[in-house]
Amino acid sequence: MARKTDINLRSLTFYQVFPRQHSIKQNFAGIQDDLDRIKGMGVDVLYLLPIHPIGKKARKGSQGSPYSIMDYYQIDPKYGTLDDFKRLVKSAHDRGIKVMMDIVFNHTSRDSVLVNTKPEWFYKNERNEFANRVGDWSDITDLDFKFREVWDYLIDVLKYWAQIVDGFRCDVAPLLPLDFWLEARAKVDQVHPDMIWLTESVHPGFIKYLRDLGYECSSDSEMYQAFDICYDYDIFDYMNEYLANPIKLNHWLEAIIHQDVIYPKNYLKLRSFENHDQPRLRSKVRDRAHFIQMLALNFFIKGPAFIYAGQEHEIFVSPSLFENDLVPWNQKTSLESLIKRLASLKKQPIFVEGNFNYHAQEGVAMFSYTYQHQFLLGIFNLEQSISVKVPLIDGIYTNFYDESDIIVQDQTIQLSDKPIIIDTLKEHIRWKYLLMILLWFALKLRFKFSK
Repeated sequence: MARKTDINLRSLTFYQVFPRQHSIKQNFAGIQDDLDRIKGMGVDVLYLLPIHPIGKKARKGSQGSPYSIMDYYQIDPKYGTLDDFKRLVKSAHDRGIKVMMDIVFNHTSRDSVLVNTKPEWFYKNERNEFANRVGDWSDITDLDFKFREVWDYLIDVLKYWAQIVDGFRCDVAPLLPLDFWLEARAKVDQVHPDMIWLTESVHPGFIKYLRDLGYECSSDSEMYQAFDICYDYDIFDYMNEYLANPIKLNHWLEAIIHQDVIYPKNYLKLRSFENHDQPRLRSKVRDRAHFIQMLALNFFIKGPAFIYAGQEHEIFVSPSLFENDLVPWNQKTSLESLIKRLASLKKQPIFVEGNFNYHAQEGVAMFSYTYQHQFLLGIFNLEQSISVKVPLIDGIYTNFYDESDIIVQDQTIQLSDKPIIIDTLKEHIRWKYLLMILLWFALKLRFKFSK
Protein backbone atom coordinates (compact mmCIF):
# COMPACT_ATOMS: atom_id res chain seq x y z
CA MET A 1 0.00 0.00 0.00
CA ALA A 2 1.27 3.47 -0.73
CA ARG A 3 2.21 4.66 2.76
CA LYS A 4 0.33 7.92 2.43
CA THR A 5 -2.92 6.31 1.25
CA ASP A 6 -5.95 7.75 3.01
CA ILE A 7 -8.20 4.86 4.07
CA ASN A 8 -11.15 7.25 3.97
CA LEU A 9 -11.13 6.49 0.24
CA ARG A 10 -12.99 3.31 1.22
CA SER A 11 -16.13 5.39 1.56
CA LEU A 12 -16.10 6.71 -2.02
CA THR A 13 -18.43 5.93 -4.90
CA PHE A 14 -16.87 5.97 -8.38
CA TYR A 15 -18.86 6.53 -11.58
CA GLN A 16 -17.30 5.51 -14.89
CA VAL A 17 -18.20 7.42 -18.05
CA PHE A 18 -17.27 6.78 -21.68
CA PRO A 19 -17.62 10.33 -23.11
CA ARG A 20 -18.41 9.22 -26.66
CA GLN A 21 -21.29 7.01 -25.55
CA HIS A 22 -22.69 8.93 -22.58
CA SER A 23 -24.93 11.49 -24.26
CA ILE A 24 -26.35 12.46 -27.60
CA LYS A 25 -23.80 15.30 -27.68
CA GLN A 26 -20.97 12.73 -27.34
CA ASN A 27 -18.70 15.30 -25.72
CA PHE A 28 -17.71 16.98 -22.45
CA ALA A 29 -20.74 19.28 -22.56
CA GLY A 30 -23.02 16.25 -22.55
CA ILE A 31 -21.38 14.96 -19.39
CA GLN A 32 -21.51 18.42 -17.82
CA ASP A 33 -25.26 18.50 -18.45
CA ASP A 34 -25.58 15.26 -16.49
CA LEU A 35 -23.56 16.24 -13.43
CA ASP A 36 -26.55 17.12 -11.26
CA ARG A 37 -28.06 13.68 -11.81
CA ILE A 38 -24.70 12.01 -11.19
CA LYS A 39 -24.18 13.98 -7.98
CA GLY A 40 -27.74 13.10 -6.98
CA MET A 41 -26.69 9.44 -6.78
CA GLY A 42 -24.03 10.28 -4.22
CA VAL A 43 -21.10 9.95 -6.62
CA ASP A 44 -17.73 11.17 -5.31
CA VAL A 45 -15.43 10.47 -8.26
CA LEU A 46 -16.19 10.84 -11.97
CA TYR A 47 -13.83 8.51 -13.86
CA LEU A 48 -13.51 9.20 -17.59
CA LEU A 49 -12.27 6.77 -20.20
CA PRO A 50 -9.35 8.19 -22.24
CA ILE A 51 -10.02 11.69 -23.56
CA HIS A 52 -7.16 11.93 -26.10
CA PRO A 53 -7.20 11.80 -29.92
CA ILE A 54 -7.61 8.25 -31.26
CA GLY A 55 -5.22 6.78 -33.80
CA LYS A 56 -6.36 6.29 -37.40
CA LYS A 57 -3.86 3.68 -38.56
CA ALA A 58 -5.25 0.14 -38.23
CA ARG A 59 -8.19 1.63 -36.32
CA LYS A 60 -10.68 -0.83 -34.85
CA GLY A 61 -14.20 -0.12 -36.04
CA SER A 62 -15.30 3.19 -37.51
CA GLN A 63 -14.53 5.25 -34.39
CA GLY A 64 -11.53 3.45 -32.90
CA SER A 65 -10.64 2.44 -29.36
CA PRO A 66 -10.06 5.25 -26.84
CA TYR A 67 -7.12 3.15 -25.63
CA SER A 68 -5.31 3.69 -28.96
CA ILE A 69 -3.92 7.14 -28.19
CA MET A 70 -2.21 9.48 -30.66
CA ASP A 71 -1.08 12.26 -28.32
CA TYR A 72 -1.04 12.24 -24.52
CA TYR A 73 -1.08 16.04 -24.34
CA GLN A 74 -4.10 16.66 -26.57
CA ILE A 75 -7.89 16.40 -26.23
CA ASP A 76 -9.95 14.46 -28.77
CA PRO A 77 -11.51 17.32 -30.79
CA LYS A 78 -14.81 15.42 -30.91
CA TYR A 79 -15.04 15.88 -27.15
CA GLY A 80 -14.17 19.57 -27.17
CA THR A 81 -11.16 21.70 -26.32
CA LEU A 82 -8.88 21.82 -23.32
CA ASP A 83 -10.96 24.73 -22.03
CA ASP A 84 -14.11 22.60 -22.41
CA PHE A 85 -12.46 19.89 -20.36
CA LYS A 86 -11.42 22.36 -17.68
CA ARG A 87 -15.02 23.63 -17.55
CA LEU A 88 -16.24 20.07 -17.00
CA VAL A 89 -13.71 19.57 -14.20
CA LYS A 90 -14.68 22.87 -12.57
CA SER A 91 -18.39 22.02 -12.80
CA ALA A 92 -17.68 18.67 -11.16
CA HIS A 93 -15.63 20.34 -8.43
CA ASP A 94 -18.41 22.86 -7.82
CA ARG A 95 -20.63 19.87 -6.98
CA GLY A 96 -18.07 18.18 -4.77
CA ILE A 97 -17.13 15.57 -7.38
CA LYS A 98 -13.51 14.68 -8.09
CA VAL A 99 -12.43 13.86 -11.65
CA MET A 100 -10.20 10.90 -12.53
CA MET A 101 -8.72 10.39 -15.99
CA ASP A 102 -7.55 7.23 -17.70
CA ILE A 103 -3.77 6.88 -18.18
CA VAL A 104 -2.63 4.48 -20.91
CA PHE A 105 1.15 4.17 -20.90
CA ASN A 106 1.69 0.56 -21.94
CA HIS A 107 1.15 1.44 -25.60
CA THR A 108 0.16 4.13 -28.10
CA SER A 109 -1.62 4.08 -31.45
CA ARG A 110 0.37 2.94 -34.48
CA ASP A 111 0.43 6.51 -35.78
CA SER A 112 1.04 8.34 -32.52
CA VAL A 113 3.19 11.42 -32.11
CA LEU A 114 5.78 9.28 -30.33
CA VAL A 115 5.84 6.59 -33.04
CA ASN A 116 6.59 9.30 -35.60
CA THR A 117 9.10 11.28 -33.54
CA LYS A 118 10.66 8.70 -31.20
CA PRO A 119 10.37 5.30 -32.93
CA GLU A 120 13.36 4.02 -30.96
CA TRP A 121 11.26 4.21 -27.76
CA PHE A 122 9.07 1.29 -28.83
CA TYR A 123 9.23 -2.46 -28.43
CA LYS A 124 10.22 -4.30 -31.62
CA ASN A 125 9.76 -7.96 -32.47
CA GLU A 126 12.41 -10.29 -33.87
CA ARG A 127 11.84 -8.75 -37.34
CA ASN A 128 12.44 -5.26 -35.89
CA GLU A 129 8.78 -4.34 -36.40
CA PHE A 130 6.55 -2.37 -34.06
CA ALA A 131 4.67 -4.94 -32.02
CA ASN A 132 2.97 -5.90 -28.79
CA ARG A 133 4.74 -8.02 -26.21
CA VAL A 134 1.55 -10.00 -25.64
CA GLY A 135 -1.44 -10.46 -27.90
CA ASP A 136 -2.08 -9.14 -31.36
CA TRP A 137 -3.73 -5.74 -30.97
CA SER A 138 -3.58 -4.35 -34.49
CA ASP A 139 -4.23 -0.73 -33.51
CA ILE A 140 -1.54 -0.27 -30.85
CA THR A 141 2.18 -0.76 -30.30
CA ASP A 142 4.01 -1.12 -26.98
CA LEU A 143 6.39 1.39 -25.45
CA ASP A 144 9.73 0.04 -24.24
CA PHE A 145 10.51 1.08 -20.68
CA LYS A 146 14.17 0.16 -20.86
CA PHE A 147 14.73 3.69 -22.17
CA ARG A 148 15.10 6.33 -19.47
CA GLU A 149 13.71 8.96 -21.85
CA VAL A 150 10.38 7.10 -21.91
CA TRP A 151 10.11 7.40 -18.13
CA ASP A 152 10.89 11.13 -18.14
CA TYR A 153 8.44 11.89 -20.95
CA LEU A 154 5.54 10.00 -19.39
CA ILE A 155 6.14 11.41 -15.91
CA ASP A 156 5.98 14.89 -17.43
CA VAL A 157 2.63 13.92 -18.96
CA LEU A 158 1.35 12.94 -15.51
CA LYS A 159 2.60 16.18 -13.97
CA TYR A 160 0.82 18.16 -16.67
CA TRP A 161 -2.60 16.55 -16.13
CA ALA A 162 -2.16 16.49 -12.34
CA GLN A 163 -2.60 20.26 -12.45
CA ILE A 164 -6.17 19.72 -13.69
CA VAL A 165 -7.59 16.42 -12.40
CA ASP A 166 -7.79 14.67 -9.04
CA GLY A 167 -6.91 11.09 -9.86
CA PHE A 168 -5.36 8.67 -12.33
CA ARG A 169 -6.73 5.28 -13.31
CA CYS A 170 -3.73 3.53 -14.86
CA ASP A 171 -4.46 1.01 -17.59
CA VAL A 172 -2.74 -2.40 -17.22
CA ALA A 173 -0.30 -0.75 -14.82
CA PRO A 174 1.23 -4.06 -13.61
CA LEU A 175 2.80 -4.56 -17.05
CA LEU A 176 4.99 -1.48 -16.51
CA PRO A 177 7.99 -1.46 -14.14
CA LEU A 178 6.94 -0.93 -10.54
CA ASP A 179 9.89 1.43 -10.08
CA PHE A 180 8.43 3.65 -12.80
CA TRP A 181 5.18 4.02 -10.86
CA LEU A 182 7.00 4.67 -7.59
CA GLU A 183 9.03 7.45 -9.18
CA ALA A 184 6.00 8.82 -11.00
CA ARG A 185 3.98 9.03 -7.82
CA ALA A 186 6.78 10.77 -5.93
CA LYS A 187 7.14 13.41 -8.64
CA VAL A 188 3.41 13.92 -9.15
CA ASP A 189 3.06 14.40 -5.39
CA GLN A 190 5.08 17.58 -5.80
CA VAL A 191 2.36 18.91 -8.11
CA HIS A 192 -0.77 17.40 -6.54
CA PRO A 193 -0.09 15.60 -3.23
CA ASP A 194 -3.70 14.38 -2.88
CA MET A 195 -4.01 12.58 -6.20
CA ILE A 196 -5.96 9.31 -6.09
CA TRP A 197 -4.03 6.48 -7.74
CA LEU A 198 -6.04 3.54 -9.08
CA THR A 199 -4.40 0.62 -10.85
CA GLU A 200 -6.16 -1.68 -13.24
CA SER A 201 -4.55 -4.78 -11.79
CA VAL A 202 -4.71 -8.00 -13.82
CA HIS A 203 -6.06 -11.49 -13.31
CA PRO A 204 -3.75 -13.93 -11.48
CA GLY A 205 -3.70 -16.30 -14.44
CA PHE A 206 -2.48 -13.51 -16.70
CA ILE A 207 0.29 -12.61 -14.25
CA LYS A 208 1.49 -16.23 -14.34
CA TYR A 209 1.23 -16.33 -18.13
CA LEU A 210 3.33 -13.18 -18.60
CA ARG A 211 5.95 -14.19 -16.08
CA ASP A 212 6.31 -17.58 -17.75
CA LEU A 213 7.02 -15.73 -21.00
CA GLY A 214 9.76 -13.78 -19.24
CA TYR A 215 7.91 -10.47 -18.98
CA GLU A 216 7.55 -8.25 -15.97
CA CYS A 217 4.13 -8.23 -14.33
CA SER A 218 3.45 -7.12 -10.76
CA SER A 219 0.98 -8.68 -8.35
CA ASP A 220 -1.58 -6.65 -6.43
CA SER A 221 0.60 -6.81 -3.32
CA GLU A 222 3.45 -5.21 -5.25
CA MET A 223 1.22 -2.59 -6.88
CA TYR A 224 0.03 -1.41 -3.47
CA GLN A 225 3.50 0.07 -2.94
CA ALA A 226 2.68 2.80 -5.47
CA PHE A 227 -1.11 2.82 -5.76
CA ASP A 228 -3.97 3.57 -3.40
CA ILE A 229 -6.56 1.28 -4.96
CA CYS A 230 -6.43 -1.96 -6.95
CA TYR A 231 -9.15 -3.52 -9.08
CA ASP A 232 -10.55 -6.70 -7.58
CA TYR A 233 -9.59 -8.81 -10.60
CA ASP A 234 -7.82 -11.18 -8.22
CA ILE A 235 -11.26 -12.56 -7.30
CA PHE A 236 -13.32 -11.54 -10.34
CA ASP A 237 -13.20 -15.01 -11.85
CA TYR A 238 -14.64 -16.41 -8.63
CA MET A 239 -17.66 -14.14 -9.01
CA ASN A 240 -18.16 -15.22 -12.61
CA GLU A 241 -17.87 -18.86 -11.58
CA TYR A 242 -20.60 -18.31 -9.00
CA LEU A 243 -22.88 -16.57 -11.51
CA ALA A 244 -22.44 -19.52 -13.87
CA ASN A 245 -22.76 -22.14 -11.12
CA PRO A 246 -24.41 -21.14 -7.79
CA ILE A 247 -22.65 -23.96 -5.95
CA LYS A 248 -19.49 -21.81 -6.18
CA LEU A 249 -20.99 -18.95 -4.13
CA ASN A 250 -19.09 -19.56 -0.89
CA HIS A 251 -15.83 -19.90 -2.82
CA TRP A 252 -16.25 -16.33 -4.06
CA LEU A 253 -17.36 -14.92 -0.70
CA GLU A 254 -14.47 -16.58 1.13
CA ALA A 255 -12.08 -15.05 -1.43
CA ILE A 256 -13.45 -11.59 -0.57
CA ILE A 257 -12.73 -11.97 3.13
CA HIS A 258 -9.36 -13.63 2.38
CA GLN A 259 -8.20 -10.29 0.95
CA ASP A 260 -8.21 -9.01 4.54
CA VAL A 261 -5.37 -11.43 5.26
CA ILE A 262 -3.15 -11.33 2.17
CA TYR A 263 -3.01 -7.54 1.64
CA PRO A 264 -1.78 -4.70 3.87
CA LYS A 265 -4.14 -3.73 6.66
CA ASN A 266 -5.03 -0.46 4.94
CA TYR A 267 -5.69 -2.01 1.52
CA LEU A 268 -8.39 -0.65 -0.80
CA LYS A 269 -10.11 -2.80 -3.40
CA LEU A 270 -12.33 -1.19 -6.02
CA ARG A 271 -15.64 -3.05 -5.84
CA SER A 272 -16.68 -3.28 -9.47
CA PHE A 273 -19.01 -5.96 -10.78
CA GLU A 274 -19.01 -4.48 -14.30
CA ASN A 275 -16.97 -2.01 -16.37
CA HIS A 276 -16.09 -1.23 -19.98
CA ASP A 277 -13.98 -4.41 -20.25
CA GLN A 278 -16.53 -6.74 -18.64
CA PRO A 279 -20.09 -7.75 -19.56
CA ARG A 280 -22.90 -5.92 -17.83
CA LEU A 281 -23.85 -7.50 -14.51
CA ARG A 282 -27.53 -7.39 -15.50
CA SER A 283 -26.77 -9.78 -18.37
CA LYS A 284 -25.26 -12.35 -15.99
CA VAL A 285 -27.74 -12.47 -13.11
CA ARG A 286 -30.93 -14.50 -12.75
CA ASP A 287 -33.46 -11.65 -12.60
CA ARG A 288 -34.00 -8.11 -11.33
CA ALA A 289 -34.17 -9.15 -7.66
CA HIS A 290 -30.83 -10.95 -8.04
CA PHE A 291 -29.34 -7.83 -9.65
CA ILE A 292 -30.48 -5.62 -6.76
CA GLN A 293 -29.03 -8.06 -4.21
CA MET A 294 -25.70 -7.98 -6.06
CA LEU A 295 -25.76 -4.19 -6.34
CA ALA A 296 -26.37 -3.79 -2.60
CA LEU A 297 -23.61 -6.32 -1.85
CA ASN A 298 -21.25 -4.37 -4.12
CA PHE A 299 -21.69 -1.30 -1.92
CA PHE A 300 -21.54 -3.19 1.36
CA ILE A 301 -18.28 -5.09 1.00
CA LYS A 302 -15.03 -3.42 2.02
CA GLY A 303 -13.64 -0.86 -0.39
CA PRO A 304 -14.87 1.98 -2.62
CA ALA A 305 -17.91 1.21 -4.77
CA PHE A 306 -17.95 1.49 -8.55
CA ILE A 307 -20.80 2.07 -11.01
CA TYR A 308 -20.45 1.94 -14.80
CA ALA A 309 -22.76 4.50 -16.45
CA GLY A 310 -25.98 2.73 -17.35
CA GLN A 311 -25.77 0.21 -14.53
CA GLU A 312 -28.24 2.36 -12.58
CA HIS A 313 -30.80 1.73 -15.35
CA GLU A 314 -30.23 -2.04 -15.39
CA ILE A 315 -28.82 -1.97 -18.91
CA PHE A 316 -27.92 -5.39 -20.28
CA VAL A 317 -25.42 -4.52 -23.04
CA SER A 318 -22.10 -2.66 -22.75
CA PRO A 319 -21.40 0.16 -25.23
CA SER A 320 -19.00 -0.71 -28.02
CA LEU A 321 -15.45 0.56 -27.64
CA PHE A 322 -15.08 0.93 -31.41
CA GLU A 323 -18.39 2.31 -32.73
CA ASN A 324 -20.93 4.99 -31.91
CA ASP A 325 -23.16 3.16 -29.44
CA LEU A 326 -24.96 5.46 -27.02
CA VAL A 327 -26.04 4.30 -23.58
CA PRO A 328 -29.81 3.70 -23.90
CA TRP A 329 -31.00 6.11 -21.23
CA ASN A 330 -34.63 5.57 -22.23
CA GLN A 331 -34.82 2.47 -20.02
CA LYS A 332 -37.85 2.85 -17.75
CA THR A 333 -36.36 1.25 -14.66
CA SER A 334 -34.02 3.23 -12.45
CA LEU A 335 -32.09 2.39 -9.31
CA GLU A 336 -30.69 5.89 -8.82
CA SER A 337 -32.48 6.39 -5.48
CA LEU A 338 -31.16 3.05 -4.20
CA ILE A 339 -27.61 3.92 -5.26
CA LYS A 340 -27.93 7.27 -3.49
CA ARG A 341 -29.06 5.48 -0.33
CA LEU A 342 -26.25 2.93 -0.50
CA ALA A 343 -23.66 5.62 -1.23
CA SER A 344 -24.82 7.54 1.85
CA LEU A 345 -24.53 4.40 3.97
CA LYS A 346 -20.97 3.99 2.72
CA LYS A 347 -20.06 7.31 4.34
CA GLN A 348 -20.36 5.88 7.86
CA PRO A 349 -16.97 5.61 9.63
CA ILE A 350 -17.60 1.90 10.22
CA PHE A 351 -16.90 1.24 6.51
CA VAL A 352 -13.49 2.87 6.92
CA GLU A 353 -12.37 1.80 10.39
CA GLY A 354 -14.53 -1.24 11.16
CA ASN A 355 -13.48 -4.88 11.39
CA PHE A 356 -14.89 -6.69 8.35
CA ASN A 357 -16.17 -10.27 8.74
CA TYR A 358 -17.89 -12.98 6.72
CA HIS A 359 -20.58 -15.26 8.16
CA ALA A 360 -20.84 -18.40 6.06
CA GLN A 361 -24.40 -19.40 5.17
CA GLU A 362 -25.90 -21.50 2.40
CA GLY A 363 -27.06 -19.40 -0.54
CA VAL A 364 -26.61 -16.11 1.33
CA ALA A 365 -23.86 -13.49 1.37
CA MET A 366 -23.67 -12.24 4.96
CA PHE A 367 -20.97 -9.79 6.01
CA SER A 368 -20.63 -7.55 9.05
CA TYR A 369 -18.62 -4.63 10.38
CA THR A 370 -17.78 -3.96 14.01
CA TYR A 371 -16.56 -0.55 15.15
CA GLN A 372 -16.60 0.75 18.72
CA HIS A 373 -20.23 0.20 19.88
CA GLN A 374 -21.61 -0.30 16.39
CA PHE A 375 -22.41 -3.60 14.64
CA LEU A 376 -23.54 -3.41 11.01
CA LEU A 377 -24.91 -6.55 9.37
CA GLY A 378 -25.59 -7.05 5.66
CA ILE A 379 -27.59 -10.03 4.40
CA PHE A 380 -27.90 -10.56 0.66
CA ASN A 381 -30.14 -13.43 -0.40
CA LEU A 382 -28.41 -14.37 -3.62
CA GLU A 383 -29.91 -17.84 -4.02
CA GLN A 384 -33.50 -17.44 -2.81
CA SER A 385 -32.96 -18.96 0.62
CA ILE A 386 -35.92 -19.12 3.02
CA SER A 387 -34.26 -18.15 6.29
CA VAL A 388 -30.87 -17.53 7.84
CA LYS A 389 -29.25 -17.66 11.27
CA VAL A 390 -27.91 -14.29 12.38
CA PRO A 391 -25.57 -13.03 15.14
CA LEU A 392 -28.31 -10.85 16.67
CA ILE A 393 -30.44 -11.10 19.78
CA ASP A 394 -34.15 -11.66 19.20
CA GLY A 395 -36.18 -8.54 18.57
CA ILE A 396 -37.50 -6.19 15.90
CA TYR A 397 -34.96 -4.32 13.78
CA THR A 398 -35.18 -1.77 10.97
CA ASN A 399 -33.94 -2.65 7.49
CA PHE A 400 -31.86 0.22 6.12
CA TYR A 401 -32.79 -0.88 2.59
CA ASP A 402 -36.46 0.13 2.84
CA GLU A 403 -37.15 0.99 6.51
CA SER A 404 -39.23 -2.18 6.92
CA ASP A 405 -39.30 -4.16 10.18
CA ILE A 406 -37.09 -7.24 10.41
CA ILE A 407 -38.06 -9.80 13.05
CA VAL A 408 -35.33 -11.89 14.63
CA GLN A 409 -36.76 -14.95 16.37
CA ASP A 410 -34.59 -17.75 17.73
CA GLN A 411 -31.70 -15.82 16.11
CA THR A 412 -33.29 -16.47 12.72
CA ILE A 413 -34.56 -14.10 10.03
CA GLN A 414 -37.08 -15.04 7.36
CA LEU A 415 -35.72 -13.90 4.02
CA SER A 416 -37.32 -12.34 0.94
CA ASP A 417 -35.95 -10.99 -2.32
CA LYS A 418 -34.87 -7.74 -0.60
CA PRO A 419 -31.37 -7.02 0.76
CA ILE A 420 -31.24 -6.62 4.53
CA ILE A 421 -28.94 -4.14 6.25
CA ILE A 422 -29.23 -3.75 10.02
CA ASP A 423 -27.39 -1.11 12.05
CA THR A 424 -27.50 -2.11 15.72
CA LEU A 425 -26.11 1.25 16.83
CA LYS A 426 -29.21 2.95 15.48
CA GLU A 427 -31.36 0.26 17.09
CA HIS A 428 -29.57 0.91 20.39
CA ILE A 429 -30.20 4.65 20.08
CA ARG A 430 -33.84 4.04 19.18
CA TRP A 431 -34.47 1.80 22.21
CA LYS A 432 -32.52 4.15 24.45
CA TYR A 433 -34.75 6.99 23.27
CA LEU A 434 -37.90 4.94 23.93
CA LEU A 435 -36.66 4.03 27.40
CA MET A 436 -36.03 7.71 28.14
CA ILE A 437 -39.61 8.51 27.12
CA LEU A 438 -40.97 5.71 29.33
CA LEU A 439 -38.82 6.90 32.21
CA TRP A 440 -40.10 10.46 31.74
CA PHE A 441 -43.72 9.24 31.84
CA ALA A 442 -42.99 7.12 34.91
CA LEU A 443 -41.47 10.08 36.74
CA LYS A 444 -44.36 12.29 35.69
CA LEU A 445 -46.92 9.78 37.02
CA ARG A 446 -44.98 9.34 40.24
CA PHE A 447 -44.89 13.11 40.74
CA LYS A 448 -48.65 13.32 40.04
CA PHE A 449 -49.62 10.66 42.58
CA SER A 450 -47.22 11.95 45.20
CA LYS A 451 -49.22 15.21 45.47
